[in-house]
Amino acid sequence: MAKKLFIRTYGCQMNVYDSARMADVLAPLGYGPTDRVDDADMVILNTCHIREHAEDKVFSELGRLRLLKQERAAGGAGLVLAVAGCVAQAEGEEILARAPYVDIVLGPQTYHRLPEMVARASRAGQRVLDTDFPVEPKFDHLPGPSATGPAAFLSVQEGCDKFCTYCVVPYTRGAEYSRPVAPVIDEARRLAAQGVREITLLGQNVNGYHGEAPDGAGWGLGRLIRALADVDGLERIRYTTSHPRDMADDLVDAHRDVPQLMPFLHLPVQSGSDRILDQMNRQHTADDYRRLVDRLRRARPDLALSSDFIVGFPGETEAEFAETLRLIDDVGFAQAYSFKYSPRPGTPAAQMPNQLSEEIKEDRLARVQDRIGRQAEAFNRGCVGRRFDVLLDRPGRHPGQLIGRSPYMQSVFVTAPESMLNTVQCLEVVDAHPNSLAANLLSERACA
Repeated sequence: MAKKLFIRTYGCQMNVYDSARMADVLAPLGYGPTDRVDDADMVILNTCHIREHAEDKVFSELGRLRLLKQERAAGGAGLVLAVAGCVAQAEGEEILARAPYVDIVLGPQTYHRLPEMVARASRAGQRVLDTDFPVEPKFDHLPGPSATGPAAFLSVQEGCDKFCTYCVVPYTRGAEYSRPVAPVIDEARRLAAQGVREITLLGQNVNGYHGEAPDGAGWGLGRLIRALADVDGLERIRYTTSHPRDMADDLVDAHRDVPQLMPFLHLPVQSGSDRILDQMNRQHTADDYRRLVDRLRRARPDLALSSDFIVGFPGETEAEFAETLRLIDDVGFAQAYSFKYSPRPGTPAAQMPNQLSEEIKEDRLARVQDRIGRQAEAFNRGCVGRRFDVLLDRPGRHPGQLIGRSPYMQSVFVTAPESMLNTVQCLEVVDAHPNSLAANLLSERACA
């Protein structure tokens, strides 16, 4: 009898990719997906440790799942409950101590061993904790990917050696690792054969990719993108998340030379203050970032940028915060993600003096979001009258409507036949909204 798997995913795109691969790993055991937790035979919480109160959210959700597990047990049925991801990596022992009804706790590097863990938990009744950093890469032990639409994530790099003082990723994801070239290209071909038209290359520092080619040479991300552009069926390529220190000349040139590479780049800067950037251990200055943006825009004049900002870092003065606002004005962003600084246990910044009050952080966050919001609305308005290739990837709310993603990741609404679902079509933008665009279908298959 088929069993049902429910996965709740928190956090970044890497976690979305990991959740999909956990589903792939469990499929041979008879687990199929369900979107109803009440129907599940196994529940996985794939957690994120980046934001404040991450652990509290996990334990709150576990409390609700405990009741479900008790109901199942009373009815003579079982429920396998697992916690995966970065909170599991950082708090594995604590999870088992506070939530003894959890069956499996596993870190981001061990989910290829899930079948063995499930066997131990369900057959032998053991509680399993596996948060090792195995010598063998997990990617070597995963089944082929399964696609569920025209766009897919493809993980090429994992881990981080940057050690920004506010960040837990080096401790939960481990050292930087780049997958070899051959299996990356093979995975891209498999995805394209299943109908995927757009791939997003993933990594904690994806533009630091340095994979080994079959001849033993080292490839950077720019060369990998050029090779992926030759994969039959792949029409669009993206990558995230980037670090300003790792934007090599070849990667900048790829933005100029590879038409499949979308003109939209997420390039986190975090602050416009050089002193704060130094305290964060970012190892670049605000002007370094400005010069990099200039290089990218010379290579691809229609490039648009997204970024990350942290406000209220320990000791940040009002004048230093104003430097962040100035950088936002200087660069101009199509969108951005902004956050209040939150101390993460075990990170150097959590021990720094002059932690700011919540009131100051709230005020600065509101001002950054207002500035970014106005820029995003202006960018959307500037798209009216332009023609874009849009990947139509889902039905709209109304009959005859499809929704797609523009080169700049905006949602685009258009009246189009259902036969165009999962294809790239040329659209002309006719109206702009704060978070989406409206467009008309043109007769051309793709925009020139």
